[in-house]
Amino acid sequence: MGFFADFKASLMKGDVLSLATGVVIGGAFGKIVGSVVDDILMPIVGLITGGIDFTQKFLPLNGQTTKVLAEAKAQGAVMTYGNLVQAIITFVIIAFFVFIVLRAAEKAKKKEEAAPAAPAGPSQEELLTQIRDLLKK
Repeated sequence: MGFFADFKASLMKGDVLSLATGVVIGGAFGKIVGSVVDDILMPIVGLITGGIDFTQKFLPLNGQTTKVLAEAKAQGAVMTYGNLVQAIITFVIIAFFVFIVLRAAEKAKKKEEAAPAAPAGPSQEELLTQIRDLLKK
């Protein structure tokens, strides 16, 4: 086999295809969770915290006096710690969703494993032995 045939064979293995599928689904899942955080949860957190928008929180590094992030960035270096807070909240929510999905998958797997097998009837040999014994009587 040539190089390209080996390459094609390795790409067609189930593990590589499963990994690629997981990456694509994970990217889409990340966008959904990001939207849930940005569009639903963060406004609620802002309401609870008195209208604080974490993405606009920053620490000026060279003495700027403005309270608007865009203006502070134009004036010089700023540390935007609000973005870190938002990223941490997003991470925790994603981790929670992944935990829920994995937990549900584990429960389904346990139910599948724990399902009782159908009661096994007597084997063919046992039936023949019973018939023989009945015929002897």
